[in-house]
Amino acid sequence: MMPRSNQLVNAAPRRLLTVAEVALLDNCSQKTVRRAIESGLLEVLRMGPTGDMVRIDPDAHKAYRNRFRDGH
Repeated sequence: MMPRSNQLVNAAPRRLLTVAEVALLDNCSQKTVRRAIESGLLEVLRMGPTGDMVRIDPDAHKAYRNRFRDGH
């Protein structure tokens, strides 16, 4: 059976980052990462029944770092 054109074939699931992982990558505190999230500078995916758990897509993290690389 052929897959429909709108189905993903052999797509690996994306590995999402935690706040702790982003803090390690950026050499900053988790509190700094959470401030960036709360101010809307770093886009997150909210998960869990209450939406309290956050994960960061690597592309969103890259966009955040690129935006502030030049000190803007």
